[in-house]
Amino acid sequence: MATFVDRAVLQVRGGNGGNGCVSVHREKFKPLGGPDGGNGGRGGDVLLVVDPGVHTLLDLHFRPHVTAPGGAHGAGSRRHGANGADLVLKVPDGTVVQTPDGELLADLVGAGTAYPVARGGRGGRGNAALANARRKAPGFAELGEPGEQREVVLELKSVADVGLVGFPSAGKSSLISTLSAARPKIADYPFTTLVPNLGVVRAGDETFTVADVPGLIPGAATGKGLGLEFLRHVERCAVLVHVVDCATAEPGRDPVADIDAIEAELAAYGGLAERPRLVALNKIDVPDGRDLAEIVRPDLAERGLTAYEVSAATREGLRELAFAMAELVAAARAAEPVAGPVPGGAGPVLRPRPVDETGFTVEPAADGSFLVRGARPERWVRQTNFDNDEAVGYLADRLARLGVEQALARSGAEPGSTVRIGGREFDWQPSVYAGIDHVSPVRGTDERLADPGSTAGGGGRRRPNAAERLAARKGRRRPATDAPDTGDPDAGDPAPTGEDDQPSPDGDGAANDATLWHDDRS
Repeated sequence: MATFVDRAVLQVRGGNGGNGCVSVHREKFKPLGGPDGGNGGRGGDVLLVVDPGVHTLLDLHFRPHVTAPGGAHGAGSRRHGANGADLVLKVPDGTVVQTPDGELLADLVGAGTAYPVARGGRGGRGNAALANARRKAPGFAELGEPGEQREVVLELKSVADVGLVGFPSAGKSSLISTLSAARPKIADYPFTTLVPNLGVVRAGDETFTVADVPGLIPGAATGKGLGLEFLRHVERCAVLVHVVDCATAEPGRDPVADIDAIEAELAAYGGLAERPRLVALNKIDVPDGRDLAEIVRPDLAERGLTAYEVSAATREGLRELAFAMAELVAAARAAEPVAGPVPGGAGPVLRPRPVDETGFTVEPAADGSFLVRGARPERWVRQTNFDNDEAVGYLADRLARLGVEQALARSGAEPGSTVRIGGREFDWQPSVYAGIDHVSPVRGTDERLADPGSTAGGGGRRRPNAAERLAARKGRRRPATDAPDTGDPDAGDPAPTGEDDQPSPDGDGAANDATLWHDDRS
């Protein structure tokens, strides 16, 4: 017999987005081909989908760690990475998705109902997508965004129209096996039923489902017995039927006391007070049971409870009980709101964001640092390659255009203050050049990030422009006799043949010119 599991804790993670590609088109007879790096693919989502053929959370219980496939990286020639496939997890009808703190995320009812429990990350843009009129050949690309990661709790609440409740060994399993084709385990000892059993019953034109809930005892709402494990299975039931054992030999037990005890547990659990009730006085095939049922029936009528004398062994009274349940189920279905178009022809309500909404907040911390929260700033930080100075400068420009620098200044931040965005720490150094679309003379560098006088990022040695290179070539080709008179008698002598007379790698004359192109990345 398959194990029934109605609760599972999952660690789910969406697929990571693929990285964008940094590439420059190179082809014979096509100089200045331009950037052609493709975008990364989107990561796959983790979806929970209701499947009528699944009746337990057993598979997810034994596979609690789930990760969706990631997106492929971009490539040259504008080849975009493939999107990651969505990972579909099949769950039974009536699955409730919650956070570990008990916050409701989704209530999955109905075949095909889907819920994206973990979104995949966005793919990073390649340098072809980042190019614009000013930055014609970006030397960087965006990283793929990590997929969403979260912990969720899945609980199964059986979707049934009628719930059979009562003490252990009251005959609930025997009753559902007689009313329907369900075949639960039946034995003459308490707590034979350890999992809910569902059966389909047809009475006239009505077809409805009946759930056999395991036996309840006093204190079930506080965790005694199996109460907390299975009380949630009666939450969705439209009708509750008290199954009472009229032939019990236990001292202190009688039908009225049993009903009062079960009602006290249902009230303590909460949310079930308005459900219509019926009472099935079971086991009247026993002589003492029939006599007791006839005695307590008037008392139950005074409480407003309709009682039926039944016997699961001889099937006596089951037809009347089935039609009574069908009548209450039909009334409950008629009272449900009808899903359809909104009255008056009105469409869905759209609530656009305000125009002046920045989408981020700046929160000062006790240690003097500042925390920037927001979907866009945090996503931009996650997609930035901090090994590339040009990418870091691009991030600074985007944050400045969003208004982060102004918000930090209004919050009291000073140059050198620690700023945290998306798990990263920065030393805030406001720059008058941040916010514009800055273009660095050397791809992959940004002189704004280099220390004055250093060679990193072109801060000290920058790439010479055309006029400076022309002047350097003319200076190297000037004859020795044209050298200015410095008073040195050897000044006019031609220089000995050596390294300075050797052609440079770029064909411009001297090898010393190559030092102007050197990018010393410390």
